[in-house]
Amino acid sequence: MATDYDQAVREHRIDLLYAGDELVALIELVDRGDDLLIANLAVAPTAQRRGHGQRLLAHAEALAIELGRPQLRLYTNKQFTGTVELYIRTGFAIVREEPIKGGIKVHMHKPLQLDRPGLSG
Repeated sequence: MATDYDQAVREHRIDLLYAGDELVALIELVDRGDDLLIANLAVAPTAQRRGHGQRLLAHAEALAIELGRPQLRLYTNKQFTGTVELYIRTGFAIVREEPIKGGIKVHMHKPLQLDRPGLSG
């Protein structure tokens, strides 16, 4: 990976999910004005398949709505079919695919409803 994690920690929002004292997952978010980008979602191998990823996706959605962002966006690798399927099950759609470094980058988005019933005057 070519990610500059020092820069990511300084410039992006990173929320951690603990189970007791154990760090089990994290999500890295970038507010781009028009959307909230999920730059990274990682769950510890020993903590997978326990709903932690879905919990962090719901957290990102709530934050995007709070910020008034009309959509979530993310990118993933087409090889990670289980990950793509998880995102689709949680309301994301594939926008496009593009070849990148011998793989396929999948661009996904999830439109959000900002005007929730009962909240407007």
